[in-house]
Amino acid sequence: MNNLLIAEQFHQLSKLMELHQENVFKIRAIANAASIIEKLNREITLDNYQQLSSIKGIGKNILEKIKEILIYGKIKELDEYEKQTPTSVVELLNIRGLGSSKVYKLWKELNITNIDDLLKAAENNELTKLKGFSSKTQQTLIENIHFYIQSKNKLQLGIALNIAKDIINLLKQHQINAEITGELRRHCEIIKQIEFITTQKISHHLLHQIQQLSSIPVVIHSVNENEYYYKLVETTGSKDFLESIHFYNLSHKKFNSEKEVFASLDTAYILPPQREDISEFFYCSAIKPVSHPIEYTDFKGILHCHSTYSDGVNTLEEMAIYTHQQRFEYLGICDHSQSATYANGLSPERVLEQHQEIEKLNHQFKNFKILKGIESDILKNGNLDYDEDILKQFDFVVASIHSHFEMSEKEATERIIKAIENPYTNILGHPTGRLLLIRKGYPVNHKKIIDACAANKVVIELNANTYRLDIDWRWIRYCVEKGVYIAINPDAHSATAIQDTLYGVMVAQKAGLKKENCINTFHLKDLLKIFKK
Repeated sequence: MNNLLIAEQFHQLSKLMELHQENVFKIRAIANAASIIEKLNREITLDNYQQLSSIKGIGKNILEKIKEILIYGKIKELDEYEKQTPTSVVELLNIRGLGSSKVYKLWKELNITNIDDLLKAAENNELTKLKGFSSKTQQTLIENIHFYIQSKNKLQLGIALNIAKDIINLLKQHQINAEITGELRRHCEIIKQIEFITTQKISHHLLHQIQQLSSIPVVIHSVNENEYYYKLVETTGSKDFLESIHFYNLSHKKFNSEKEVFASLDTAYILPPQREDISEFFYCSAIKPVSHPIEYTDFKGILHCHSTYSDGVNTLEEMAIYTHQQRFEYLGICDHSQSATYANGLSPERVLEQHQEIEKLNHQFKNFKILKGIESDILKNGNLDYDEDILKQFDFVVASIHSHFEMSEKEATERIIKAIENPYTNILGHPTGRLLLIRKGYPVNHKKIIDACAANKVVIELNANTYRLDIDWRWIRYCVEKGVYIAINPDAHSATAIQDTLYGVMVAQKAGLKKENCINTFHLKDLLKIFKK
């Protein structure tokens, strides 16, 4: 039971309390506790949870609920609210744009208790009868319902990978060795089922235990040793990919490695992440992917991290110490800019205050440097979030959109290109603003944006947060073709979240990205030359 799972129970409790129209101050206290728990920099356990009483917003009542989670796995009050509420009504809370108050109106005034009824009512223009539901709101809701249905019973890459690791640990406890295969081995950004392959038998009881660890299906392929490598290739590759290499006529043969399987097809060995479809096959055969795409071990530094100066969990010093301990040469700190008031964005005065602390810390480190960066909001008109006299004081600027998402493709593309053309923009942050399985990104013309980055020597970010993985890996090849560097950035809001960089590396490997095309693999002096251009 980690902090995020604990916080999720508090979030859910606050939503259900609001749905049942409980005291607004109690609801606010529960929601506030969820936010505090999310940002803690140490895991909560039975041994240390009482120490949280020193934190403002964590009182006796909240501590008791945390204790219930740690002992019983769930807040008793949450369990009671869930029993009072139809499961299908609770599910409505997962649809973007539907808060507890709107779900209450749908439930009590229109007797809508499930997604099917909601979609039917919206398509029949019945929701506009309710206060707060305009025609535009109704149309947006229809789109969000369809998106939710498509996203249901799927997981983001990083979440699925952590579940898979837990399952592997459970299998090891039963002396069973298994290897990850399927979509996870292909490093797909969205996972529909978690797959393993093993030469050992799995009992029905153990299979049941395994499935309890995952919210999506878990498939275990038990094969004999003679067919192991053939089956490993088969279970890794997509159906389209396997058909494109005429794979299925090999099932009668025995192989001693995956490379033997590809050799028998008279083609170059295709790395597991790149076994996606026909175009992958021809592209990967041409570039000979065995020459190794980027690895996390190639990294010299980390860029785009947040601290407590804005909405991060750890102080600037804690972020620096952690990064330095990971043997990196530099850390690019990029707290939010002044317009991001929701994230405690930095006023010009606080920018200068942070820069003074960075200079002080840089005198304390050897062979390590903190870079003065900022994640500047791209304003609605395409401008950056500070005047030139502030912008020129940063070592680098990551320009990102965080507001005014309702744009046409033309509007979004023009807005972003204007920011790219700003001489102080060094990196374009998460270019589409997507949150996987949560919201679509705003529509953009990728080619025009990449061409603009090429013309203005601007780097494009592959945001490594498992909810983003943005820019989409499918566009990385065009970036490389146009000479645009990629920055694989964790967008870390805590020290340990720097490890999220791995997810970005995983999807970059699908595109065959080489280390020479990623600025994080450059030594500091070479990186600064890129920024100066």
